[in-house]
Amino acid sequence: MKKATILVVDDDHALLKLLRVNLERDYRVFLVTNAEDAIQMVALEQPDLVILDIMLGAGEDGFQVCRRIREFSEVPIIMLTAKVQENDKIQGFAVGADDYVTKPFSPKELLSRINAILRRAKGEVKQQTSSIKIGPLEVNPVRRCVTLDEKKIDLTPTEYKLLYFLASHKGQVLLHSEILAYVWGSEYRDEVEYLRVYISRLRQKLEKDPCSPKLLHTLPGTGYVLDYEE
Repeated sequence: MKKATILVVDDDHALLKLLRVNLERDYRVFLVTNAEDAIQMVALEQPDLVILDIMLGAGEDGFQVCRRIREFSEVPIIMLTAKVQENDKIQGFAVGADDYVTKPFSPKELLSRINAILRRAKGEVKQQTSSIKIGPLEVNPVRRCVTLDEKKIDLTPTEYKLLYFLASHKGQVLLHSEILAYVWGSEYRDEVEYLRVYISRLRQKLEKDPCSPKLLHTLPGTGYVLDYEE
């Protein structure tokens, strides 16, 4: 079986060496230390996952690199951060990151996050083959295609999996914990902030007025439901 390719972007050479030792047994690993090399490597090698440090020293930071990558690629991105402020997590998700790991971290924790993201990027779970229609929204699981008013909507793998889960239970209230477990994995059951950020991103793409949603509805303190209201 062909090994998945992981690109690590960090200017800490000691950390790069540590990650290479822990990743190269199971993955094909590329290491770069700056923004321009990172962008070029994503374009040329098309890795299966990127591990990206927020603080890259001189030049662009990880947020800027993530934003540039998202202009041409949907590759899953894990951001590494020494910061623990909630705003850094939210900013990372806003520019297109799929997950974050706070330094210092154990190699076992990082490997767990990598495996979880690669599993959902592959779209392993396909429970339905017929198209799901909710008002002007249509989700086609076979083609992994989403349309709104017959216009294609571009979603990242994580956004698609979240929308598919909601759509396959249209009209049903889904709890925060069960959505998180399905989309991210059981180890993410308490990461409600992940869910809030991704729901917000879906609303930006699906709702004419994200502040007054017609499709994706919140039940405060409980969960979400996908249903169409005229």
